[in-house]
Amino acid sequence: MINEAPIMQNLTMSSPDNILEIRDLKMHFPIRQGVFSQITGYVKAVDGVSFSIKQGETLGLVGESGCGKTTIGRCIMRAYDVTAGQMLYQAEDGSVVDLASIDGQQLRALRKDIRMIFQDPYSSLNPRMTVFENISEALRVSGVPRSVMQDRVSAMLRRVGLRPEYMTRYPHAFSGGERQRVVIARSLITNPRIIVADEAVSALDVSVRAQILNLMQELQEEFKLTYLFISHDLSVIRHICDRIAVMYVGNLVENATGDELFRKPKHPYTEALLSAVPINDPRDRGKRDRIRLIGEVADPSNPPSGCYFHPRCSYVDERCSIDTPHSKRVGDANSHRTAKCHFAEELDLRGVIND
Repeated sequence: MINEAPIMQNLTMSSPDNILEIRDLKMHFPIRQGVFSQITGYVKAVDGVSFSIKQGETLGLVGESGCGKTTIGRCIMRAYDVTAGQMLYQAEDGSVVDLASIDGQQLRALRKDIRMIFQDPYSSLNPRMTVFENISEALRVSGVPRSVMQDRVSAMLRRVGLRPEYMTRYPHAFSGGERQRVVIARSLITNPRIIVADEAVSALDVSVRAQILNLMQELQEEFKLTYLFISHDLSVIRHICDRIAVMYVGNLVENATGDELFRKPKHPYTEALLSAVPINDPRDRGKRDRIRLIGEVADPSNPPSGCYFHPRCSYVDERCSIDTPHSKRVGDANSHRTAKCHFAEELDLRGVIND
């Protein structure tokens, strides 16, 4: 007989306020070659990442394409079996479980608590299923009666700004913004506690993006949700996130509050990213130059020695190519911001001009 309750180990959170803690997470994909598909190496998509998310906050995960941010989201959803590390989740009753070490029925019992909003509203909905079927599928798997499902789907459609009678229609009848509202309704139908939003607005028009972002903030306050918001768009991240974690080639290079990061970055890569953020005030647009990084992004299957960013860094020192930096706290004693740079406390890096 399979025990449906998650395996509760002797695990504790570093802070009782945290709902999720990622500890030294690694996700390495094997490279297979030859007739017998022998493993000749590994792509280190995520290579020792650690961060935490507090109950009710929004953590933004940013970086260039291929840096591993989407892989982290899929690891949390357990779309992948992680290579190493822990993903500690604090359930509503206060118990702590490692999402990386559970499986089967034990994992299914927690899937309703952690849900995902996908990037493309066109491909993330099954075109052969009605809106009702798309949204209620998670309830059906849980054995919820159809009459109850109809009431819950109807109420959720109203909450995301759609009419209940739309539940009999198919996804092709909706615009991109309306489809994303359906996707959001589907993610919330199980009353989750954590939402992993993977580029949730990047496929939408600019005017629709603002509507969806405002809706997500309203829903977060109403349902007491915790967001992991994955995006490459720092303007969006600045609008919605409480804290921001910056990734580069599978590594977390900086972690700070939004105000700290935008005013005074502590890692050269963050400075380069911020230089590309559009400036709202036309009077300020000529006051700073765009930092254009030299070279190409490092190969995660064969990263450089020392700091992965050193071949592209304008502040590089001999030490950077030899010693691998470790994530360390920067700032005052009460600060929780971290940076993975040998000279994080010495460099005077440029932030975004305050509007």
